[in-house]
Amino acid sequence: MRRAMVPALATAIVLLGAAPAAPPDAPVNFIKVDELKAALDRGEKADIIDVRNWDAYVEMHIRGARSMPLRSVERRASEIRKTGLVVFY
Repeated sequence: MRRAMVPALATAIVLLGAAPAAPPDAPVNFIKVDELKAALDRGEKADIIDVRNWDAYVEMHIRGARSMPLRSVERRASEIRKTGLVVFY
């Protein structure tokens, strides 16, 4: 029983000592699927970025979305629109 608590305690210590994430450069809002669909149906342009791994993207993704695995978003930030609707999922 005591041995099982060691990993949990170590994880808690690491998490408590972690620095908070820096605030984003632009406001972040959450959008529901039906809201995105309505915007696209109205003809709004959106940069839709699938941040899952390649296999998940190939298996199923939103039409028009492009693959940019989460680990590569910072490196590929210049490819992301700076204005308008940008959706990460």
